[in-house]
Amino acid sequence: MRIVQTAAAVLLMGLGLQAQVPSPVTPTTQQPVPPVAQPAPPAGQPAPPVPVPGAPPVPTSILPPVPATPVLTRSFTAKTGLLFNAVRPERALDFETVIGLLQDALAKSTDPAVRAQASGWKIFKATEPGPNGTVMYVFVVDPATPGADYGLGRILSDAYPDRIQEIWKLYTGALAGGGSLLNLSPVVPPPPSPATPTITDPATTAPGGRGAPAGRGAAPAGRGAAPAGRGAPPTRPAPPQP
Repeated sequence: MRIVQTAAAVLLMGLGLQAQVPSPVTPTTQQPVPPVAQPAPPAGQPAPPVPVPGAPPVPTSILPPVPATPVLTRSFTAKTGLLFNAVRPERALDFETVIGLLQDALAKSTDPAVRAQASGWKIFKATEPGPNGTVMYVFVVDPATPGADYGLGRILSDAYPDRIQEIWKLYTGALAGGGSLLNLSPVVPPPPSPATPTITDPATTAPGGRGAPAGRGAAPAGRGAAPAGRGAPPTRPAPPQP
């Protein structure tokens, strides 16, 4: 009986130890993470290098932005110039309103460069109609500042920063085209040409180079003198003596 009880106790202990042993964990296979696609670089910049697994990171050089060069579309290269503006006839009043604001801005500006531009800037309106019935306004700039910007945008925005959108809408809406620019240079007369020597015809020159040939120009002998007996009164014979 004791042998049976001892065997049963040993069996129960073995079952308890077996229950306490953890079951082996099956390792899970980790899926590789796909690389994140890099955005395409903007035009004009080199593409970044492709990272290599296990390689140290390569530092990326940061290039400073290149400043944009302003383009002066209304600048002169000569000392005198003309600017032609073709305006829609129904919007001529709007254009003249902008011109009045421009003239006021030129007169009140404290910028020395603008003051120099204003000294030779005159605005005229053509009496004759322009192409396609437009109204022509001519800017006569004499003297002009070579290289200076004669566009209206900069001057108007400096003088009227709060109204520039309204003014610019009037200006662009009145124009019938982009306008044209002319550089003028003074006309310099050419130098006088050297005097051409006069060539005398040798056939009309007398021997020796002076005067007419001998016998020319003199009247023939006997010509020009009155014939003998002509021109004198006739003589009367003396009366006879008694």
